[in-house]
Amino acid sequence: MGTTHSEISKEVAAPRSALHEMFHTAGGIRPAHPKDPDRFLCLEERFRIKELLTEKHSLRAIARILGRNVSTISREVKRGSYRPGRSSYRPTRAQRAVWENRRRPKPLKIPSDPELLARVQAGLEEKLSPEQIVGRLRRDHPDDPRFHVSHETVYKTIYLQARGGLKRELAALTRTGRTIRHPHRKTGERRGRIRGMVSIWDRPDEALDRSIPGHWEGDLIIGKNGHSAIGTVVERHSNYLLLVHLEPTKNRVEALSDGLVSKLAELPEALKRSLTWDQGTEMYAHQRIAQMAGIDIFFADPHSPWQRATNENTNGLLRQYFPKGTDLSVHSQIDLDHVADQMNRRPRRRLEFATPYEVLSDHLLR
Repeated sequence: MGTTHSEISKEVAAPRSALHEMFHTAGGIRPAHPKDPDRFLCLEERFRIKELLTEKHSLRAIARILGRNVSTISREVKRGSYRPGRSSYRPTRAQRAVWENRRRPKPLKIPSDPELLARVQAGLEEKLSPEQIVGRLRRDHPDDPRFHVSHETVYKTIYLQARGGLKRELAALTRTGRTIRHPHRKTGERRGRIRGMVSIWDRPDEALDRSIPGHWEGDLIIGKNGHSAIGTVVERHSNYLLLVHLEPTKNRVEALSDGLVSKLAELPEALKRSLTWDQGTEMYAHQRIAQMAGIDIFFADPHSPWQRATNENTNGLLRQYFPKGTDLSVHSQIDLDHVADQMNRRPRRRLEFATPYEVLSDHLLR
C-alpha cells in the first residue's frame, strides 16, 4: 500500500534497523513520499466538472475555468463515464477509479509481458545498462508503447525480484551491484523536471499522422554563447513555420511564454490541436501558454530529436539565415516574420513541390 518504513515498524513492533536489514537481504525500494496533492484533481473539482458539462461547456473551456490542462480534463471525463458521451460522467465514479488505480501492490509492467521480460533479461545478460536497454527498445519499436519503459522501471523490476520476475543474480550486472534501489533525487527535489508535463505518448493518435493539420512541433535555435535565442514552431502537415522573437530584456521563460502566446493567438482554432516541445527549461510556463493560447502542449522524451523531426529539419534550414555563433537578439519580430514568409513560400519535395502557404490555404478553404 506504499507504507513507509516507520509505519511498518510500528505495525509489526519491530525496530527500523531490522526492517532495513530485511529489505537489503530480500530486495526492495525505498517508498516515495506522497506527491503534491495539488497536482491531482480533487472531488470538489470533479463535481465542478459535472456542473460545467451539464451547462454544455467545452473541455477546453472547463480546463480554462479550473486552471488545468485540457488533456487532464479529457482523461478525467473518459475515466468517470460509464458509457461514451459526456452526459454519463459521474464524479464519484471517477474518484473511485482513482483510488483503485493507486492501490498497492500493482503488477509490474515488465514481468506481466513475457516478450518484454525476455528482451530486458537478454539485455542485462549482455551487460547492457537499463538506460541502454530501454533506449534500444524504443529504437526498435518506436510506435509500440508496449515496449516503452523507463530505466527506473527496469531497476524496480530488478530490485523487487520477488515480484519482478528477473533472476536474482542479475542485480550483480548493474553498475553498482547494489541489492536495494536508492533514488537519485532527494525528497521534494525536481532537478531538471518541468512540473505538469504531459508526455508525447499521451498525444492524440491523429498527431502521429500528418494528414490532419494543426499539430505543431517547437524548439529554440540558440545564438552566441547561449545568450540569445529564437523560437521556431512548425506545423507537421504543411511545414508552415512561425518564428518567435524572444525579448532580450526578459528571462527566457517569460520571453518565450509571451512570444508564443502572441503568435499562437493569431492562428484559427482549427489549427490549434497540439504543440510538441522538447524538455527544455524554457517551457516551465507551458501551462500558462496552453491556457492562454488554447492549445494542448506535449513533451518529447529526453534526447529524442527524431520525435520532432519536422522541427529539427527546419531548424537546420534556418541556419542559412541565422548562422551559429551569432547574436540572435538583433533580429526583431518583423525580421523573423520576413524570414518565415520566405520559408513558407519554398516548394517542398514532401509536399510534391507545393509550398507550405499553398497546402495550408487549401485546407482552410475547404
